[in-house]
Amino acid sequence: MSTQSVFSSSPRIAPPYSSSPIKITAAPPLLNSGSRSLSFPLRSTVPALSPDLKNTLDKVVTSQKVVLFMKGTKDFPQCGFSNTVVQILNSLNVPYETINILENEVLRQGLKEYSNWPTFPQLYIDGEFYGGCDITVEAYKSGELQELLERAMCP
Repeated sequence: MSTQSVFSSSPRIAPPYSSSPIKITAAPPLLNSGSRSLSFPLRSTVPALSPDLKNTLDKVVTSQKVVLFMKGTKDFPQCGFSNTVVQILNSLNVPYETINILENEVLRQGLKEYSNWPTFPQLYIDGEFYGGCDITVEAYKSGELQELLERAMCP
């Protein structure tokens, strides 16, 4: 199982589009200097959003223009709400990265606190939390999502 780097020397510039989701692996909290993969323990007794996790999430959501924290992957969504947002993003033909929150309980709980949003999927655009499935669907229907994504993709 390979792990894609989520950091670049310039955190606001997205790397070339990739169909591989960003992986956050299960191991003690650290940044592996060789592969630069993100790792967190599967379970923890510390508060859900530790300073390390907050710092890492800040870097992840700013490393790409569009990041979707979801159940499953863009190729294999594992819930209807995640699938709906994936279908919307695919229909708009925008590059985006996904993180499967089912692989890591600490990430899943910490992200709820980070975004102050209790459910998944969670869509981040240009480093900011945008919303979940219902908000994304409504914004897509109104054209607001398309406008926001166009602005975010402009250099």
